[in-house]
Amino acid sequence: MRGSVDMNFLFTLGEVQRMMRAYADRQAARYGITRAQWAVLAKIERTEGLKQSELAEQMEMQPITLTRLIDKLCDNGWIERRGDETDRRVNRLYLKKAARPLLGKLAGLRSELTATALEGINPADAHRLLTQLDQIKENVRNAVQNPVSEPPRKEQRYG
Repeated sequence: MRGSVDMNFLFTLGEVQRMMRAYADRQAARYGITRAQWAVLAKIERTEGLKQSELAEQMEMQPITLTRLIDKLCDNGWIERRGDETDRRVNRLYLKKAARPLLGKLAGLRSELTATALEGINPADAHRLLTQLDQIKENVRNAVQNPVSEPPRKEQRYG
C-alpha cells in the first residue's frame, strides 16, 4: 500500500463502505429488494417484536424514512406491524411467513458478498481483520461518547 496509514485510512475505509453498499444494492435488486429494506428485515429477524422507534434508533435513521421502508415491506407482505399491548401508540414489528424464503436467499447473498470481498484473504487474516474493525468501531464509539478535551497521552505514528 502506498502512502502512510494516516494519509489513507479514512479515505480507504470510506471507499470500501461506498463500494460494498453499491455492490450490495445491485445484488439485492435480483430479489426485488433494496439494501435498506434488507437491513430492516435482518434487524427484525434478529429481534422480532422490536418497536419501530427502537429500530430507527438502532439503524440511525430518521423515523419518517424508516416508516416509508416499513410501509413498503408491509405492502410486499414480508413484515407486519402489531400494536403494543401496554401502549397503543407503539407499533411492534414482526416477520410474516412470506419473508422466510426471501431471508434464506438473502443469507446466501450475504455469504456471496462476503466471499467476493474477502477473495484472496486467508480465513485467519479475515478473522483478524474483523477483530481489528470491531476494535476501531469501539475506539470511535468511546471517542464519540466520551469526548476528551486534553490531547492523548501517548502519540502513535503510523507511517
